[in-house]
Amino acid sequence: MKTKLWAIGLIVFTTLLTSSAQILYKKGVGTLDFGNLLSILSNYYILGGLFLYVIGAALMIISFRGGEVSVLYPIIATSYIWVSFLSVYFLNEIMNIQKWLGVIIIFVGVTFVGVGSNAN
Repeated sequence: MKTKLWAIGLIVFTTLLTSSAQILYKKGVGTLDFGNLLSILSNYYILGGLFLYVIGAALMIISFRGGEVSVLYPIIATSYIWVSFLSVYFLNEIMNIQKWLGVIIIFVGVTFVGVGSNAN
């Protein structure tokens, strides 16, 4: 089965959603009352993150109809790239050389999987 371009785009979009959910979780945990676990139900950051994960899971399932899981699932590794960039922007974290090298390695690895799938 040849992987369709729309399925790849949908997986990339899914990674953006789930990466945004991670940022929301990080922001939400700062306001969480650990003495009252029910406070999660009123924490809009945590709830927003959960919502994005549910939407991402649904979109990922849909995208699997358009291609091979062995091609599409490794693209999810780009979430690490998005989280790195989003954390710099929204959480004021710093990208050091090790993080940049990790981003490059992930990008190269995902690219190899994609190019390798077209070789068949």
